[in-house]
Amino acid sequence: MRILKQRSQCEIEVKKSRFIAIAQPIKDLSEIKHLVNETRTAHPGAHHVVHAAVVGPKGDLYSYSDDHEPKNTAGRPALEVLKGSSVTNILILIIRYFGGTLLGTGGLVKAYGDSARELLSIIKTEELIEKTRFSFTIPYNLYELAKIDLELLEADIENEEFTTDVSITGTLPRTNAEQLSSRITELSGGQCEVSLTDL
Repeated sequence: MRILKQRSQCEIEVKKSRFIAIAQPIKDLSEIKHLVNETRTAHPGAHHVVHAAVVGPKGDLYSYSDDHEPKNTAGRPALEVLKGSSVTNILILIIRYFGGTLLGTGGLVKAYGDSARELLSIIKTEELIEKTRFSFTIPYNLYELAKIDLELLEADIENEEFTTDVSITGTLPRTNAEQLSSRITELSGGQCEVSLTDL
């Protein structure tokens, strides 16, 4: 499975109706309601805010809504496109501004499906890897060596704080966590310990 790296957006027009599609990374289905409401607030003139979401390490948790479009003509086709993409932890929001021409059920299914397809063609994804958060504090003289280890262990540094020592926090693949821990202990002669928490 793959996950979304960042929020993405695109737009298509079908018979003067505008369809704005947004891909948003999420970790849990409980986040959807808030994000749908936020999108409604940002687009007060929109007629519909439809959603489809896939969540979980296996991509087997789903949610969708037609938001007052005819049943199974909006959220469902977007979800089917999403399910076929091998992307998880993703919410697609499709905002429709009605253009005055009715599309009919077939037209709606195609328009919402095409919006989802167009969006998935531009998103940036990465492999879903179980990650662990790490933090440790190290003396200045060991900072450069620690940075080399972090790079080798595919760590993403989120924060560095330079005071009397250097405090580093970030995430790395769970499979490399123990290696980081033993490497920093060894590097510092047992003076520094790495704090690890699974995400």
